Amino acid sequence: MNYISTRGGIAPVSLDAALAAGLAGDGGLYVPEQLPLLDAIAGATSLVATAERVLAPFLDGSALRGNLTSLCQHAYGFDAPLRALAGNGDHLLELFHGPTAAFKDYGARFLAGALGALRAPGDRDTTIVVATSGDTGAAVAAAFHRLAGFKVVILYPEGRVSPRQAHGLECWGDNVRTFRVAGSFDDCQRLAKQALADSALRDACPLGSANSISLGRLLPQVAYYAHAATQHAATHGMTLNFVVPTGNLGNAAAAVVARRIGLPIGEIVLATNANDVLPRYFAGGEYAPRASVATLANAMDVGAPSNFERLRHWHRDDAELRAALSAHAVDDATIAATIRAAPQRHGVVPCPHTATGLHVLERLRARGDTRPWAVVATAHPSKFETIVEPLVGQVVTPPPALAASLALPASAERLPADYATLRGALLETATS
Repeated sequence: MNYISTRGGIAPVSLDAALAAGLAGDGGLYVPEQLPLLDAIAGATSLVATAERVLAPFLDGSALRGNLTSLCQHAYGFDAPLRALAGNGDHLLELFHGPTAAFKDYGARFLAGALGALRAPGDRDTTIVVATSGDTGAAVAAAFHRLAGFKVVILYPEGRVSPRQAHGLECWGDNVRTFRVAGSFDDCQRLAKQALADSALRDACPLGSANSISLGRLLPQVAYYAHAATQHAATHGMTLNFVVPTGNLGNAAAAVVARRIGLPIGEIVLATNANDVLPRYFAGGEYAPRASVATLANAMDVGAPSNFERLRHWHRDDAELRAALSAHAVDDATIAATIRAAPQRHGVVPCPHTATGLHVLERLRARGDTRPWAVVATAHPSKFETIVEPLVGQVVTPPPALAASLALPASAERLPADYATLRGALLETATS
């Protein structure tokens, strides 16, 4: 299996080379040269077994192929249960049972294991540069913490993540360095992409990516959609549809891949917050990135979603892409109302991001849609206790792993949204 750039400006490369590079040399995102078709995963009863079968074709020809079992056991060592919601048979795909209580734990752990396995003795340390809108940075920090041969630099928008998210970004130390950027997530993402595209910098200090632009994040996320859809089909004999809360489109892109490789997935509907670039586009407008605005669902505060480039690559034109997906925006007032009503209406306490998905599902049901749906639950509600607890009138207890990280001391450095300053910090990190 070879991998190409969405921009077509470079020759095909191996998965190993694509993982090491993160961003393609022409500034595009790596995608499989051809997507495989799968027809033999129905017998996989565990998430680990499903992941092995789904990922095997993507690792064809990779030095990682012999490590696939151990990589999957490490990355998927916690379940992604499909939980029935109260009422009419809807489900919640719970992806927050990992060490940092967010869906990004799966991809981050797989990527860390893969890059660690590809590392040769004597290689220079690689600095993983990650921009985060709240959850990615913590997942990457946890996955790479104290991993020999790797350093991590986290960029997050100061004042635009929840207090517990900020703590989870700042509590690691050792080989992890965290910067509070004076700007938005889009500024953080721009800085990270500039660094990854800076060939002179990469010659001086090897860099890698752990954002959803990395194949090592995207491909592992296909597995939990595969598992949920095949288990639902086996149990109910029906195709499962998904509502995916999204910001940078990484999780949504994984759902699209899962459907395109032949898994029993029906409609995919995207839920965004007030940052409505995607709903405007899917309603027929131009794709027009804009400055992001701060919302209750902060991890989705993205005005220029990187993975849109992958979605366009996989579809012939805008008409085909608009026929394949739809998107709906949910404002802060509706997010709050959905959280407040969710314990009685759905039997769950959602995080603000999951609440956007629940509201979109409620819209679908109000229009008479009777098909089976699952809302993707992206993070544990205790990460947003200052928002969630006043609305539901109860304490939301953090899971043990999250509680342990919250007990650690935390610190971060301030950074202007300026590439020259970041470049100097990366050179300093590489030599420290």
